[in-house]
Amino acid sequence: MFPPRPRRSRRSLPRTLLAAAAALGLALPPATAAADGRPAPGAAALREVMFVGNNWDGTADVVTARGDLARIGRINVIPDKDQRLAEIYLNPVKLGYFLGVRLGPGEGHDQFVDDMYTTPDGTALVVSRPSLADVVSLDLATGRINWRFPVAGYRSDHMALSPDGTRLAVSASTADTVHVLDIATGRPIGSFGTGDKPHENLFTDGGRRIWNMSIGEVTTALDAPWLDWTKGDRRITVADADTFETVRVIDMRERLDAFGRADLSDAVRPAALTPDGSTLYFQLSFFNGFVEYDVAADRITRIRTLPKNPATSEDRTTWVNDSRHHGLAVSPAGDRLCVAGTMDDYATVVDRATLQEGPLVPAVKPYGATVSGDGRSCVVSESGADRVTAIDFATGRRTSSVDVGDHPQRVRLGRVPAAWTGPAGS
Repeated sequence: MFPPRPRRSRRSLPRTLLAAAAALGLALPPATAAADGRPAPGAAALREVMFVGNNWDGTADVVTARGDLARIGRINVIPDKDQRLAEIYLNPVKLGYFLGVRLGPGEGHDQFVDDMYTTPDGTALVVSRPSLADVVSLDLATGRINWRFPVAGYRSDHMALSPDGTRLAVSASTADTVHVLDIATGRPIGSFGTGDKPHENLFTDGGRRIWNMSIGEVTTALDAPWLDWTKGDRRITVADADTFETVRVIDMRERLDAFGRADLSDAVRPAALTPDGSTLYFQLSFFNGFVEYDVAADRITRIRTLPKNPATSEDRTTWVNDSRHHGLAVSPAGDRLCVAGTMDDYATVVDRATLQEGPLVPAVKPYGATVSGDGRSCVVSESGADRVTAIDFATGRRTSSVDVGDHPQRVRLGRVPAAWTGPAGS
């Protein structure tokens, strides 16, 4: 059930949403939509695909969105790498943070792609690049940069796409800020403050609200439970998506204590809403399991602990960025959860009614989970094996895998022109 983690040939690994449009109650804009969401006259036919962000490579692989996974093409997301590095090396403060990202969350590597979405018309891919502290739009036909937005502070992180596909929310993790950008132009529309180290973002209520989860300090070695107070201000900030005013702050510490789980961290990691938006599922730092939260009642209703891999060290300082499990998606029908057991080297499908897990599918450091275009499969990124794997929601069994680039993390649904196989000249 728990095979030993294979050793990668290139190096030894340190041990240290749109997850699915239907799972969040969102829908991809029409395949022939313009940037404003309206049908574009004469627009080229588009193909639904999945983008896989290879964080340490600085590339994004494009694979089929349904059926057997198959690689279609690849795009370089750091065509301006030399220019960006020159700017960083000439600025001692930027260089300090750049090296801090490499030695901290990057596990000794630069982080060149965290999150990505395509524009509604399928002509561009927009990418957050943590080590370069920015968001860029890349022309899918040429690979060239359309626009670049430097975030506040020194690191960009998770993003979220509005239901109409026109706005992006991106976490500026060292500035405790979420920026909201126009996806077509990169123009900043607004921003709001968060807790320490903003991480996951979700558009909710038909795009009227933005939820941000701040996870606090995850790169320190102060991981013992009694040192939890050193991790900082961890909370969910709910902002109005038009005015960017904070409308609600949710402190999960209070809710966890009320449920009788004062032992758990309150750092909310990956999260996913049921299709009707009534229930939020989320993972926590250091926890091999997930939490069920009733949004309207504002209370935790169930907590599920999932199996541990006996080969996984119990030394919490060896878990990547305070994660135990990292990656969560809800099936379009709302009856299944897909969980990536990152440090325990498996993924599993969980029945929502009973919270009983299915088969533990071996996976090497799975780091993210999303839903295939047809809604039949959960797709997890195996960051320790450089591949993505599809798991059938109905059976809980692996159905296919495909090799990708170095350290895949986020997998997002998107669209490209029907005949696209990569930028010209690539």
